[in-house]
Order: sequence, then C-alpha cells, then structure tokens
Amino acid sequence: MDERLMYRREFFIDGKWAAPTGGGALRVVSPSTEEAVGEVPVATGADVERAVAAARAAFDTGPWPRMTPGERADVLAKAAVLLREREADIAGVTVDEMGCAVSQARRAQTGLVAPLFDYYADLVRSYPFDREVVVGDRAGLVTHEPVGVAALIVPWNAPVTLAAWKAAPALAAGCSVVLKPPPEAPLSGYVLAEALAEAGVPDGVVNLVPGGRDVGELLVRHPGTDKVAFTGSTAAGKRIMSLCGEQVKRVSLELGGKSAAVVLDDADIGAVVPAIVAGAMHLSGQVCGAHTRILLPRARYAEAVEAAADAAAAVPVGDPHDPATVVGPLVAERQRVRVERYIAVAVAAGARIATGGGRPDGLPRGWYVEPTVLTDVTNDMRVAREEIFGPVVCLIPYDNDDDAVAIANDSPYGLSGAVWSADPHRALRVARRLRTGGVAINGVYPPYPHVPFGGFKESGLGRELGPEGLTTFLEPQSIGLPPALQTP
Repeated sequence: MDERLMYRREFFIDGKWAAPTGGGALRVVSPSTEEAVGEVPVATGADVERAVAAARAAFDTGPWPRMTPGERADVLAKAAVLLREREADIAGVTVDEMGCAVSQARRAQTGLVAPLFDYYADLVRSYPFDREVVVGDRAGLVTHEPVGVAALIVPWNAPVTLAAWKAAPALAAGCSVVLKPPPEAPLSGYVLAEALAEAGVPDGVVNLVPGGRDVGELLVRHPGTDKVAFTGSTAAGKRIMSLCGEQVKRVSLELGGKSAAVVLDDADIGAVVPAIVAGAMHLSGQVCGAHTRILLPRARYAEAVEAAADAAAAVPVGDPHDPATVVGPLVAERQRVRVERYIAVAVAAGARIATGGGRPDGLPRGWYVEPTVLTDVTNDMRVAREEIFGPVVCLIPYDNDDDAVAIANDSPYGLSGAVWSADPHRALRVARRLRTGGVAINGVYPPYPHVPFGGFKESGLGRELGPEGLTTFLEPQSIGLPPALQTP
C-alpha cells in the first residue's frame, strides 16, 4: 500500500491536519505477517480537548446545524461520490491493518459505505423534521433538532463501514462528530475523514482522534459531548452506558451476539448447512451478527454434522492478499488465544471437534485458526452462550419447532438470526417468534441500508441504519403556536 495511507503523523481537528501534542504512537501490525505495516499518533487528553472544542464550536455557532437538510444532503451526496473513488484505498488498507481477506474487502469494508451516504442524503431531503399539530383551538410545532456533538467509537472488524453507519446519519441530522477509530485498525478512518473534508463539511464538524480505551473514555465522560454512539463488546458497552447514565447522556450501543440459525426439519440439509457455515466464516468469524449457533432437528443431526464438517474443511484459509482466500487471520494474537481457549473449554465440557480446532498447516506466521465445527454442544455450554468472535460454529440439536425457538431465545443476546425451511410461510411464523433484532429467511436479508440494525437484550440499545438510525441523532422539541403563527 501507499506509505502515505499507512503512516499518518497528524489528527484531523477543526478542518485541518493537526500535529499531536504528545509523542506516543500506535504501531499497526499486520495480522498475516505479524510485522508493523503502519503507524498513527496517539491522542492525549489535550488532543481530545481540542477535538471536542472544535466540534462544540461547529455545532453551537457554525453553519452546519443551521443549513437546510437539502444543503447538508448535497455535501453527503458528494462524499458518497468521493468515497466510491477511494474504495480501492479503503479495501487495501483494511487487508493490511486488520487482515480482512481481499476477496471480502470490497463487500465488507467499502461496499457498504458510499451507499449509506447516498441513502441519508436522499432521506433528509424529504424527512419530516417539522410537523404542525392542531387540536381544537390550540396548535403546536413539533421539530426534530440535532442532538449536538456526537462521539463515535468504532471497532476494528469493519472500521470504515461502522464509522459510516454512525457518521452519515449524525451529519445528516446536523450534528458535529468526533470519531475515535480502533487502535488495531485506525488507518482506514483517515480516508473517511479526507473524503468528508473534500466534500465540503465545514471546519470542526468532523474530527478524528485515534487512541485506545482511555481516549474513548475521555470522549464518553467529556461534558462537551452530547451523545455517544458505540459498536463493540457488550462488556465495554455496559461501561459506556453506565458512564452516560451518570450524565443522562444520550447513547446508542451495537454490541455482541450469539445468533442462531434455525434449520427446520423440511430444509435441504445438504444445501442449507454449508451456506450457514460459509456465512459464519465471513471476516474470519469476526462479525457480531454471525450465525454461530446452528440449531438442527435431532433426527437429521448426524447428516448435518457431516455437511457442516465437509463445508468448513473446504474453506480456503491463508494470506488475506490472495483472492482465493476466504478465511484470513484473526486481528491480533490475543484474539487467537481467546478463540483457542474457547475451543478447549468446549471440549472439556463434552463437545466434540468435527473439523478444525487448531492452527492451519503451512502458515507459520500470522494469527490463524482453522474453520472449526463443534458438535454435541448443549445450549448451556459457554461456547453456546458467549461470543467467540472467530471461525467457530456450534451445532445444537432440537426436538421440535417450539424447542428450537426456546433454544434460540435462551441467550443473553438478541442481535441476528435465521430460519431455513422449504416452506417460507412456516419459516416466517418461526422468525416472528425469535427475540432478536433481525432475521434472515432462507438466506434473504432485508434491504440495506433502508431497515434498522440493532439488538434485543445485551446486544445493544437503539438502532442504526434506516430512518431509525437518523432519529437516534435527533431530539424532538414541542413549540406552542399562537394564532398568528398557525398555518391557515
């Protein structure tokens, strides 16, 4: 990759590339080579103060919140054009910084970005920000105002996509933002900041300060931020929610998952199970909405185990720069240790490894784990209840439809899910019983980005995408209208 994209020396604050106040740096390490491939400065408390002050001034006195929705939409639409032009840069950076297989980089890391800015540009042109309410001889104006300065904290598995999920609706609403990219994969966020600046976002509306958890906590605690939008682990989300609760600060959280794919007894096991396994291996299993619990009719369990094992064993593992690779490395050594620990815990609890379970041959460097299928799993095992975040699926048998629904819903999470059946009407009936934020039927997902994404229970709070993603950055305000101000 171009060294300019991989080695950054400044932050983006108040419309300018600003030198850091400290001397610390984050080394970006390639998960496939274990070698440094880039570097960014680490924000200090003083840098965070500068970024929040710039965002605060841009919101309180700048033009962005006072522009018409159509004017903001023009800027977002231009950003979409520029981001499409930079897709190769974003994809290449993410292959190096977080190990995303190049075969998936366009779809997972770039293909979901520009369409989101287009969507919110179109939405706000017609969105009913104001409505007049008349009851008898009284009238009121209900407006929807931008929430203020939004702190956007994103994870490493899809750093630009998930930053866009927050930034696009926040900017469309009229907010100013401070973006903290993840320390493992901070580089692609710079491309997003560059595109927004070039599109004409006013000074101070977009600010970028990389750092670790301490920088994130400074943003959450800062009295100058009005809203926190976070994607990451449930443990971190609970911490953020607690801190926001102390300030009654607005917060939206997109957290972990342990989603179930329910395969009904009339499904084509030979076709369906390999499709589920393939989906669960996307981004090396590092996806919060991955369907990692596969629920199977007990009478067809042995057939499904064979199909799952064959499918997982056939998944190409290797260098993420190779277009033939499907499963690349995990993002960090600690992540590989975590996944291997979960596999060991599963075996100790009585589960069996049908395939995988170790490190692939021929890859002496890089943080790889083989695609793994665990069988004889019961829903009370840790591997069935906790998010592993790696290329591991658990096969769980059930007795009937009611039992399948009960097992699927018996989880602290509720982010995603799936139902597979030869009868789509039956599948829909089962899908409506699942306590989860989104459900795919026979591999069909709702249209992106027009519908909300988010979770029940410990999978989060609030929604991203769709009109609901815009409303999380808006505050309703009610104004009484005297007769002279009422619409005739």
